[in-house]
Amino acid sequence: MYQHEQLPPAERRFTDRGFDRGFDRGFYLGPVFRQAADRHGGVFVTLDRPLDVAPGRGVDLSYTELADVVDELAGRLWDAGVRPSEQVVVHKSDNVDILLLTCAVSLIGAVPVLLSPALAGPVVGQLLARLPGPWLVTDRAKLDGGLKELGLSDLVRQTLSVDGGHGAVPLSKYAGAETPAPVRLHPREPSLITHSSGTTGVPKLAVHCPNTMWNRLVPQQAMGWPTRGETAALHMSFVHSRFYHLLGVLLRFGSPLVLITDPDPAKVGPLLARHRPGIVETHPNTFVLWEELANAPGAPLSRVRSYGSTFDAIHPRTVRRLLSASKRRTPWLIQLYGQSETGPVAFQWFTRRGAARAAGRRVGIGIPGFTRVRITDDAGRRAAPGQPGRIEARTRGRILTYLGAREQYERQLSDGWWQMGDMGRQSRLGVLHLMDREIDRIDSVHSNLEVEDVLMDRLEELREVVIVPGVDREPVPVVCVRDERPLDAARWRAAPADLPPRAEPRQWRFEELPMTATWKVKRVEITRMLTEGSRTP
Repeated sequence: MYQHEQLPPAERRFTDRGFDRGFDRGFYLGPVFRQAADRHGGVFVTLDRPLDVAPGRGVDLSYTELADVVDELAGRLWDAGVRPSEQVVVHKSDNVDILLLTCAVSLIGAVPVLLSPALAGPVVGQLLARLPGPWLVTDRAKLDGGLKELGLSDLVRQTLSVDGGHGAVPLSKYAGAETPAPVRLHPREPSLITHSSGTTGVPKLAVHCPNTMWNRLVPQQAMGWPTRGETAALHMSFVHSRFYHLLGVLLRFGSPLVLITDPDPAKVGPLLARHRPGIVETHPNTFVLWEELANAPGAPLSRVRSYGSTFDAIHPRTVRRLLSASKRRTPWLIQLYGQSETGPVAFQWFTRRGAARAAGRRVGIGIPGFTRVRITDDAGRRAAPGQPGRIEARTRGRILTYLGAREQYERQLSDGWWQMGDMGRQSRLGVLHLMDREIDRIDSVHSNLEVEDVLMDRLEELREVVIVPGVDREPVPVVCVRDERPLDAARWRAAPADLPPRAEPRQWRFEELPMTATWKVKRVEITRMLTEGSRTP
């Protein structure tokens, strides 16, 4: 059981007197599928690969069937000995059953700790060491791969596997176990642990509670009202909190779901053409990959009414192509700006007309009633409109703490304002413009991100361009070209003629870029690779 002294002082007050102060509302993951099934019946859910925990169910399921799988997994975990408030790490190969295991852990009142399948074994070991004797749910592939050399017996209480493997207890051992009664934690008690993106080093463990998750859910639910009931196609990280809030919105409105693990356009195109989704959400870099679906056979994006983009700013070229692919009368793209620690703190809508003239790094305004954003100078004072500075946010959806790193958490807080780690500016009307991560700033370039947007606009063959500081802090463009074709040197020289000077471009394969689970590029890692002369991490 978590003790109050593990939380920051401000959070302890909420935990002790939460109900008296109106903090009794919460978003709970355990019952979401059963509640959706009771409300809407057997709405369809399509997967692009069978579940590892229940391969015999195939890829065409329903709310009711997924609720049954969650109940069954909850029974198995309870029979294995998992109890309320205990931490259960879910770290397995990417698949939708990460979601179902998370809901099952939550249903019995335990705390899911979600670790990305993309994390390297040593990083997983460091994160496990921060947890006080957790359970581990994994699979054979991880046990034979990144987890093999970790000495799990010293790090976890017990290892459970969805498909067996050396040293693990198979979950199938507890097949047929009765589903226990659901357990509901206090709204201000920890109920979910995710990790930060890790773009600058080892990720931090972010502790969420039902109340902060509810404060993220409500505004997103309001944004989703115009598309309620539309079929939704999602390719997102199953270990990121944003996925669970979006899922909560879609299940409440009874939207049919298409859940995608493999973003390859050759596979995604036919799947979307068959289901004609009205809602599509994925990572910004995946949307760049899916630009080619705009003219794909079967018009897979022709019925999209709403695109959702989060985790990072999205290139204007990509926005225009996506919106032009839809045949709906007024499609839009909504961009959410935030991070794991805060949830969305600003939002921006793009329509066809607005996208033609919009700046890609304009990330919108705070969410009325839930978030506020401001820019501060080096002395911590509020910056004048238009002046660059550090982006800070105040939000009801902020995490409780960093597990095992409370000092680092409190360093990012200043009188309730959270330091986002980004540089930006704000207009007189409060519109936020993102410039760069603080750590990625290059003195000779006003905004790396804005230059990247210009280059992506002018060179349609680019799949990605990332400007990072080189050995002498000079701007170095690292470019990836579609289909791995050689970069056209003449076109490159012509495209940036009016932009700040930079070093000669380095062409890499897109797969060589070090990335997070949500396809955020690890710019610090690229700088290290350039400095050391290596091409792989």
